[in-house]
Amino acid sequence: MNRTVDVLVVGAGPAGLAAAARLAAAGAGRVEVLEREPAAGGVPRHCARPGFGADARGRPLDGPGYARRAVREALRAGAAVRTGVSATGWAGPLALDVTSPAGLERIGARAVLLATGARERPRSARLVPGTRPAGVLTTGELQRTVERFGGRKGHAEREYVGRRAVVVGGGPVARDAVRTLRSAGVEVAAVVTGLLRPAAGFGGVPLLTGTVVTEVLGRGRANGVAVRGRDGRASVLRCDTVVLTGDWIPDHELARARGLPLAPGTRGPVVDGAFRTAAPGVFAAGDLLHGGEPAPVAAAEGRAAADAVLGHLGGPSRPVGTVPVTAAGPLRWVTPGLLGPEAAPLLVRPGRRLVRPVLTVSQDGVRLRRERLRGTLAPWRSVRLGPDWTRGADPAGGPVTVEAEEQEEQEE
Repeated sequence: MNRTVDVLVVGAGPAGLAAAARLAAAGAGRVEVLEREPAAGGVPRHCARPGFGADARGRPLDGPGYARRAVREALRAGAAVRTGVSATGWAGPLALDVTSPAGLERIGARAVLLATGARERPRSARLVPGTRPAGVLTTGELQRTVERFGGRKGHAEREYVGRRAVVVGGGPVARDAVRTLRSAGVEVAAVVTGLLRPAAGFGGVPLLTGTVVTEVLGRGRANGVAVRGRDGRASVLRCDTVVLTGDWIPDHELARARGLPLAPGTRGPVVDGAFRTAAPGVFAAGDLLHGGEPAPVAAAEGRAAADAVLGHLGGPSRPVGTVPVTAAGPLRWVTPGLLGPEAAPLLVRPGRRLVRPVLTVSQDGVRLRRERLRGTLAPWRSVRLGPDWTRGADPAGGPVTVEAEEQEEQEE
């Protein structure tokens, strides 16, 4: 079946749903959202904890409540949200081949927004040696398992998830994993992290900082992990479950299939300040660009991308920005990766903890802005630099560089 829509959104997480709601409400025509999972809402569906804002009455929202609200807003605006549907490849510059239980389709569009999100790297991508026993999970796998089997607080459920776990990672996602394990009745033996100053709030769980996992032990089922501290001392932690948290990789398969350049720091598609990719009419937003952001940040990007899509639909396409933006020093990445004629905000993330760093934005040896930030930057949290930071950049000039100078507080 061949069909045509006005805007095709791939991914029904916070970014995709927010974009679809904005587009449909603004009269963009037929807006269709494709989601390969059986339900829309993205990662928040599995985060049964508060911290996702509040509802209309001021009551705190948990992840599933946030996801349901996002789906309702998209549907009420007039967008079509289809679940259990996978985009398998490109059939043209703005057309995708799609498969679902109903069969195969080819859907063309006037604009395509990629909002496919990100996932945590599995054990194989982290190159953790050892055998391949059961019980080694990412946070997402843990949350889905507990969501499916965690309603029973009995013996069988504890056996399925595990009895004693080690969590790897020191950011807020590791903290969420600890809470999820405890809610399922699983003892958390320790949190292992290479950071010297992890996030707070682990509720008394032993924190092994400056420590890495060197091997997963066990056959059939995990029975421990070998770890090594900064001083070189090795030890074994006994457990039957290992949860690997953080270390995000964008779900960029469609972007790669389209031949879109990927940013070296994030591995998401390179976009400019209007979320335009190198392919005319193809936009990208949300955790596809930089994994690990809170849902409200992804949703805000989805709405901003929707505004850019509306501009594309309403007039001649504007060319993508041409000035590269790069991160230097202890900064891990910066996005967007390109600047156009318009000033655009930047999102940057450090590779390690930075205390009151001085950030400098420069181009061709000319300083555009230099400022000391208050507080501390953490490697699991991004900081937004407003459009003023790139104002004055020459659209015909060389790369714009964002770098940080820090006070002495090293973690490595």
